Amino acid sequence: MRIVVGIVDVVFFAVFVVLLAALARRILAVPVGWTRSILFALIVIGVSAPLLVTVVTRAGLMVGDRVTANPGVVSLVGLLAVAWMFALGLAGLVVLEAVLPTGTVPGPAALISRWRQQRRRTRRYTTIVAIAVRHGLGGAFRAGARQNRLSGRGMTQTAVALRRALSDAGAAFVKLGQTLSTRRDLLHPTLVAELTKLQTQAEPAPWSEIEPAIVAALGRPIDTVFRSIEQVPLAAASVGQVHEARLLDGRDVVVKIQRPAARRQITADLDIMLRIARRLDRVTAWGRSIGIRRLAEGFAESLHEELNYTVELDNTRAIATAVQPGDRIVVPETFADLSSPTLLVMAKLDGVPIGNAADLLATFTTEERRTLAADILGSILRQIIVTGVFHADLHPGNLLVRPDRTVGLLDFGSVGRLDQPSRTALGLLLAAINRDDPIAATDSLIELLDRPDELDQRALERSVGELMVRFRAGTGGVDMFTTLFKLVLSHRFAVPTQIAATFRAMGALEGTLTLLSPGFDLVGAAQAQASDLMSAALRPTAIRQTLEGQLASVLPIIQRLPQRINKITQDLEQGKFAINVRPLADRRDREFITALAQQVMVTVLAAAATIGSIMLMTSDTGPMLTATLRLYSFLGYALLFVGFVLGLRVLVRVFFRHSPD
Repeated sequence: MRIVVGIVDVVFFAVFVVLLAALARRILAVPVGWTRSILFALIVIGVSAPLLVTVVTRAGLMVGDRVTANPGVVSLVGLLAVAWMFALGLAGLVVLEAVLPTGTVPGPAALISRWRQQRRRTRRYTTIVAIAVRHGLGGAFRAGARQNRLSGRGMTQTAVALRRALSDAGAAFVKLGQTLSTRRDLLHPTLVAELTKLQTQAEPAPWSEIEPAIVAALGRPIDTVFRSIEQVPLAAASVGQVHEARLLDGRDVVVKIQRPAARRQITADLDIMLRIARRLDRVTAWGRSIGIRRLAEGFAESLHEELNYTVELDNTRAIATAVQPGDRIVVPETFADLSSPTLLVMAKLDGVPIGNAADLLATFTTEERRTLAADILGSILRQIIVTGVFHADLHPGNLLVRPDRTVGLLDFGSVGRLDQPSRTALGLLLAAINRDDPIAATDSLIELLDRPDELDQRALERSVGELMVRFRAGTGGVDMFTTLFKLVLSHRFAVPTQIAATFRAMGALEGTLTLLSPGFDLVGAAQAQASDLMSAALRPTAIRQTLEGQLASVLPIIQRLPQRINKITQDLEQGKFAINVRPLADRRDREFITALAQQVMVTVLAAAATIGSIMLMTSDTGPMLTATLRLYSFLGYALLFVGFVLGLRVLVRVFFRHSPD
């Protein structure tokens, strides 16, 4: 029987604690965690009993264990004492929530998990910093490090040290260096030239590790898919490696397999990289000057996509669709039924990367090289301006020169996509440059980019005009897109991600085409190609089709327009014309006004209750509940409790924006 009574008492106590915690959450109307709410309830219950005895004794209602006053009065005083204990506990809960909001202090399980992650992260972070220090880059991590560390004095030594440090740090940092090598708009040319060396092959993983990964990705034995597969990789990169193979039907393919530990290591390193970037952005001038935090976040997002070969498969098919039959660009065929997130099977393309194709290109005539470069540029511009899907990583290692005078595209992990308005604006920009029209070019830039709040449009027009003069005079070199990108950044434009990818892709293509055809006039070719593309897009037939589509969308409005005009005219003649405005038609407006009215009302009630309680407590008249306690004083303390709780709610509304109402 005692056990049953004990269980009932425990259940009753638990229910009471939960109800008290729920009441506190409801009164405060903020998302206070249940753990601290229940802890609050336990403290209130634990302190209430001794506090009740103290208050009743000091009020003269009890002497020793004997009650000397009316039991009803004792109950009222005790209830008021408990209520005030509850109110003071609420105040403590508000202070705790302001200092340590719910969610900032993890639970025990989360603490253990975070401790393990932090220990692994600290070890890896220490290793990376040690690598940087070993290569002489420790000064770049110190607070106050300036940009002259990465420009001017000692640039060659710094560039070599950075390349070696990134190479030693692992796959994610090698990929970061490869990405930075395409950012001639941000980094010094010496640094870019040195980081470009990271495009070379990495140390391949042994076949004993690769074979199980291929089997797991295929979901079946290798010999059920491939007649043969080369154990020595054709190429090895930081994330995966490529093996030649032959299908059962005799077709030659390449198998791109992700290194077994690549995803886990890269995910961990990206976390470290983002933390380092945030620190450098916070404490160093050179980090802020190049926007290192934004660079790291964009890089992390793109690298996560590269780790999923299914994305690359879809990208390859999208580019293949964008390439027209007459183009001299070849996209390899893919095999979706044999591919997976860690495995990509595609047809083998013969050829040599442009960066290593000096011997093969020597067999081409100068005119053949120039024509091939112009054809590649035209195809890429068509992808960007017409189809909106384009290869966004056009460095020399991703373009193969083939003996039949065509070029094969590789590595579709990074593909850009432009919407129709952006494509039109970009085409009009290039066409305006070709016409030597800085005003039209400036208008196209503003349409293409996110206009800054304080743009000096006249200064921008002058800058664009000066840039066009440089290109027309032949002093712009082959850096048109890189220089243009620097120009818009100098005028504080916010460049959307896909537009930035377009500029970077064209900037990388500039350097690639220079290797293919030294002296190639990319500026003139790009202007002419863009003008031709825009002329095709603006031909009468295309304009008519566009207008017909837009007219079809507004046709119902046009059909009803005569009726509506007639109705407005009649109402004006008869003096019945009226305009109905519903300022609170939007639900969010009504919610804002309601919340504001509630806040004002609660504030007024809290102030009124507090003032009334002070008047009651200071009153010297009225009946006596006990020999030392007046009725008005008791009511004053009760009313002050109401004002105190309402005041807490007002403070909560002020300091906490989100409430669960």
